[in-house]
Amino acid sequence: MKARVHVTLKNGVLDPQGAAVRHSLGALGFEGVERVRQGKIIEIELAETDADKAKAQIKDMCERLLANTVIEDYSVEIL
Repeated sequence: MKARVHVTLKNGVLDPQGAAVRHSLGALGFEGVERVRQGKIIEIELAETDADKAKAQIKDMCERLLANTVIEDYSVEIL
C-alpha cells in the first residue's frame, strides 16, 4: 500500500525558504506573488494491506520522525 505525507509549516511559523522563493519569482518577473509557503511530500510504500492500519503506522511515523510537530502540520493520504 502506498501513502503520501504532506508536511507544511504551521501558520505563524516563519518560512525563510518560502520568502526566498517569493523574492526570486518577483525577480523573474512574476508579479503579484504575495506569499509562498514551502513544504515537503514524502511517499511511502508499505507491506500493510489494511488501509486503517497503514494510516495508523504512517501517523506514528510522522509523530516520531517525519514531521516536527512543534512547528509543522502533516496530512496523510492513502493511495
